[in-house]
Amino acid sequence: MPGKIVECIPNFSDARRPEVVRQIVDAVASVEGIRILDTHSDTDHNRTVLTFIGEPLAVEEAAYRGIAKAAEIIDLNQHQGEHPRIGATDVVPFVPISGVTMTECVEMAKRLGKRVSEELAIPVYFYEDAALRQDRRNLEDIRKGGFEGLKEVIAIDPYREPDLGPKALGTAGATVIGARQPLIAYNIYLTTSDVSIAEKIARRVRNSSGGFRYVKAMGVLVNGLAQVSMNLTNFKQSPMAQVTEFVRREAQRYGTGIHHSELVGLIPEQALSNAAQYYLQLDAFDHDQILENKLFTGEATSSGQGDLAKDSFIEAVAEGTPAPGGGSAAAHAGALAAALTVMVARLTVGRAKYVEVEPECWQIIEKSEVLRKELMAAVALDAESFDGILKARRLPKDTEDQQAKRQAAIRKATLHAAYVPLENAGKCVEVMQMAMRMTEIGNVNAISDAGAGVNLGKAAFEAAAMNVRINLLGIEHETEPAEMLGQLNALSVQAADLLEKANLIIHTRSGM
Repeated sequence: MPGKIVECIPNFSDARRPEVVRQIVDAVASVEGIRILDTHSDTDHNRTVLTFIGEPLAVEEAAYRGIAKAAEIIDLNQHQGEHPRIGATDVVPFVPISGVTMTECVEMAKRLGKRVSEELAIPVYFYEDAALRQDRRNLEDIRKGGFEGLKEVIAIDPYREPDLGPKALGTAGATVIGARQPLIAYNIYLTTSDVSIAEKIARRVRNSSGGFRYVKAMGVLVNGLAQVSMNLTNFKQSPMAQVTEFVRREAQRYGTGIHHSELVGLIPEQALSNAAQYYLQLDAFDHDQILENKLFTGEATSSGQGDLAKDSFIEAVAEGTPAPGGGSAAAHAGALAAALTVMVARLTVGRAKYVEVEPECWQIIEKSEVLRKELMAAVALDAESFDGILKARRLPKDTEDQQAKRQAAIRKATLHAAYVPLENAGKCVEVMQMAMRMTEIGNVNAISDAGAGVNLGKAAFEAAAMNVRINLLGIEHETEPAEMLGQLNALSVQAADLLEKANLIIHTRSGM
């Protein structure tokens, strides 16, 4: 499995037409690296819950393809089902599983929402950790009144207007996109068809009416039985066993009991072992006593790959080989400056004190992340460009023709070796601009980190600039090299100005 794993659990408003569900699943699975874990279709709810995992970019693309396919083949005007819904793709949550932060999942949600609203013209709402408005953090608040109710008010009620996209519903309805912690979709069926009993129990068990803190619940009729349909949003704080026993006792009050229960989608292993611990009264139980857990932990410890890879670049620079050298180190430092910029922006978003600058911070995160990845890629590109010069110098030079070809190859490789750090120098200035802006608007508690980003970006720029100049030495008066040096000089002025401004802002805001 890849180092970074994100789970996505989109809910699609169809379960009664297998051919429709198949097309959506195929669209999601068409993305390389995606692994479908579960498909759960409930014909009474007329709803399919799909669970898949993969690396972040693959998951984001797969989610988009699923939404696009559902919009093409599901008409909400013709849809009926027990479960509330406002869209053909009703809700799309991203869940961090391994090597991924919640903030990264929020960024995925924001990018996907922007693409869905612009390319598919579908209204988009953000919820849970990705919510833009805290009064719309809960899914049930956004989905109130369903597709039919939203259609009447989306254009006239400011509270119901979408976060992105048109203020009108087409056949695909609207889509709610977000980021959240793992939840358990858990349904308990009662030994009665009286749905009013399930509704009363749901009212007692859910948080919004005084029940368990991390439980959302409603009563519905499914397959002729009353069902308490629940989402457990934090199984550690509101454990399954205790919730189940509460429902059992409430059911007894009305002369009924539990017929059976079911899971929709997947469940964390710990939730089941917690339930087993409760019912088996294993007071001194340790999760490491589970054989598979012990085996997995042993494998992870013995591999040691993380330790081997952690400082591989620094070790490579210290080896004494011609490459990677100063140009690669400049790109690496620039990437680190971009990472500091992202860090400060992420420490700013989501805090009430900085709510007015949050949209700009998200833009800075997105742009700085692109720069960070480009500069990390440039670490290898710079080393490769130097290797190009070495290869050109090894060309044969026995004849005049060979000498001419060798000289042309050396010149071409030299210009390329100067162009790579010149491009990196420009990116370092862009990083400095983002970091400088974060010194102005960012969380004041992280202002020194933003300042470090500016200063590190300046150092990275100077190191890259030095590599440009050394590679152009001797040909600097020729047309193309002269133009390159002119660009570098202009960037140098910008970099100096940004550093001066940032240091002044830091002094003013911090009182240093």
